[in-house]
Amino acid sequence: MSRIGGKPIEVPSGVTVQAEASAVTVKGPKGSIHVPLPRGIHLEKQDGTFLAQMENEEQVALRGLVRADVANAIEGVSKGFEKHLDIVGIGYRAELKGKSLVLALGYSHPIDFPVPEGISITVEKQTHLVVKGVDIRLVGQTAAKIRSLRPPDPYKNKGIRYTGERLKKKVGKAAAGAAKA
Repeated sequence: MSRIGGKPIEVPSGVTVQAEASAVTVKGPKGSIHVPLPRGIHLEKQDGTFLAQMENEEQVALRGLVRADVANAIEGVSKGFEKHLDIVGIGYRAELKGKSLVLALGYSHPIDFPVPEGISITVEKQTHLVVKGVDIRLVGQTAAKIRSLRPPDPYKNKGIRYTGERLKKKVGKAAAGAAKA
């Protein structure tokens, strides 16, 4: 059984945490996040840190979830989160136009991806994207949606991938037939 829920949550300077009965509001230099609390879970302040408390033993998993969510919110408003994406392929590129990301990914038309509220995307060298934000879930979701527009092809290794993602290249049909002969 995990013991993450029992760990104290450290609050760095410049970050304020307001714990109420049904939600926690975390404010910091990069923004603010509202974290809802399930019934039976509440936060207690002890010696400058916060502890997730539960009413009964059946809420152990929820306590760990709430503790992780609040800790991620604190890290997000103080440091922020980011995901890096690489676009690989001849003619594949990206550019920002206002509040949308325009991607040329080998289709017959460019793809217009609207940037969600609370997310900032920077394009470096037309083939490297950096998705930044305060909410870890929203950053990951946005990066996954961009990646799903043209996932990496296992035969040619073209497409959108996370920076540092290792792909296993598959052998094509012609090479597989030559190996049997």
